[in-house]
Amino acid sequence: MERKTKQAIIGTSIALFIIFIIIIASVMKSLTPSKEVMALEEYYKVSDKEVLIILQDKIYEKKGILADGQIYLDYDTVIKTFNKRFHWDGFENILSYTTPTEVIKAEVGSKEYFVNKNKKEADKVIVKTEGNQVYVSIDFVKQYSDLNYEFYEEPNRAVIEYKTGDYLYTNVKKSTQLRVEPSIKSKILSQLEADTKLLYVDTSEVVKKGFSKVMTEDGIIGYVKNKNIRDSFYETIESDFAAPEYTHISKKGAINLVWHQVTNRDANNGLLNLLEKTKSVTTVSPTWFKVENNDGNISSLASETYMERAHSKGVEVWALVDDFNPEVNMLEVLSYTSKREKLINELVAEVIKYNIDGINIDFERISAEAGRYYIQFIRELSVKCRNNDIVLSVDNYVPADYSAYYDREEQGIVADYVIIMAYDEHHGNSEVSGSVSSIGFVEQAVKRTLEMVPKERIIMGIPFYTRLWKEVQENGAVKVTSEALGMSSGIDILESNDVEPVWNKEAGQYYGEYQKDDATYKIWLEEDESIEAKLKVIDQADLAGIAGWKLGLEKESVWNIIQKYIN
Repeated sequence: MERKTKQAIIGTSIALFIIFIIIIASVMKSLTPSKEVMALEEYYKVSDKEVLIILQDKIYEKKGILADGQIYLDYDTVIKTFNKRFHWDGFENILSYTTPTEVIKAEVGSKEYFVNKNKKEADKVIVKTEGNQVYVSIDFVKQYSDLNYEFYEEPNRAVIEYKTGDYLYTNVKKSTQLRVEPSIKSKILSQLEADTKLLYVDTSEVVKKGFSKVMTEDGIIGYVKNKNIRDSFYETIESDFAAPEYTHISKKGAINLVWHQVTNRDANNGLLNLLEKTKSVTTVSPTWFKVENNDGNISSLASETYMERAHSKGVEVWALVDDFNPEVNMLEVLSYTSKREKLINELVAEVIKYNIDGINIDFERISAEAGRYYIQFIRELSVKCRNNDIVLSVDNYVPADYSAYYDREEQGIVADYVIIMAYDEHHGNSEVSGSVSSIGFVEQAVKRTLEMVPKERIIMGIPFYTRLWKEVQENGAVKVTSEALGMSSGIDILESNDVEPVWNKEAGQYYGEYQKDDATYKIWLEEDESIEAKLKVIDQADLAGIAGWKLGLEKESVWNIIQKYIN
């Protein structure tokens, strides 16, 4: 029995010892860092013709391409991330870029490009296409944009720095490893020597299982053990990039512009008679030019005599061009580089020929699809205007989400004046009766525009007209029609129907209605008091001035009101 007991004790002891050894070995194994290395080519998987893009400290979802030693970025990334003023014409395969004084153009597959009319040559092809995908040389983008980059091989990767500000860094305390995951058992990406500088990638992961997520200067992102790095510190990334400065023609004093509707050459002769009744008008905008066809040609009613008469009164002329011809497809006109150029050249040629002071763009039929081409047109036209000392003003609807593609903010940068047409709140196609321009509508127009455009470049359009609304019951529904009336005509209609208008505080206008021939007639008047209410809002916002639509529809007495605020 004693022998058996001793054998049992010895066996148990041996088993316990073996278990102890296994436990110790297991613990030692768990505490022993992995020495397995992951090749960067496996970690950053890119082909020989691709480039991994690292934006600041983030791996970008799209890859660039590498051709003849040059990195190319896809066009969408260029305009959304680095510089929205690059413009691609997929019809004529032309990449354009505008500065305040230059229009730069490059064709697909060419090293040559034009700066205005001067030919230049880059070291590499500027723009490439692969099917419908467009790629732009990163060096060409850098030439006009606030970015710097470093290129590294094996695998191909570009670390692009394009944001300034304070960033959190650390230095390696002693030789250590950068790993794929926050674990000593994770594979090694890179051996880090002492004093290696690291950028914290995600400060929310500064402490994670004793590791921090960091990026090396050559763009390798991984985890480093906290005990092997020093205290963190901030460094400021700065840029010496000089953004282009857009100069503007700013008229001294407030602008008091009136649009003059000119439908034929004979109508030019009425200018002096119309101006004779006004006060403090600084500018007249005759409706002289129209986009005539899809090739970018214009028709013109410009007149030397008109110019001489306006200038003799000390009044500038900003000739208007509209897109009202229903046979013209503005998307067709504006999406082709050559057609935009033709339209711009014809406009500027007419302005120079007749010594016109400015151009007023009144394109009201622009679709969302045509929006980016329209803005490129405004940019390119602004270059020609700036180089020829021509005032450029652009007419706009009151800002709203549905018309955001008119990009009033960009207009405010490149154009001299942004004009907001603070009327047609209720227009000829409205299904309900209402004010053409209530005070609340004007207030919102001012407020929203100021969020996008500097006050010194905003001109607020006001109406010299109203609408007489007619409501008729038809098949249980109300049918609404209207007609536009000048100020005096609106007042006269109420007087002839023995209606005493009542001030409507909410609208900031006198309101009147009457019944006649089974119809209800309604009118929100524009007259001295309603115009003054609008002028007070405009004056308080300290805008550049006003624009009235249209000359000849106003009451003569309203000029005394305008003169109080615009002089």
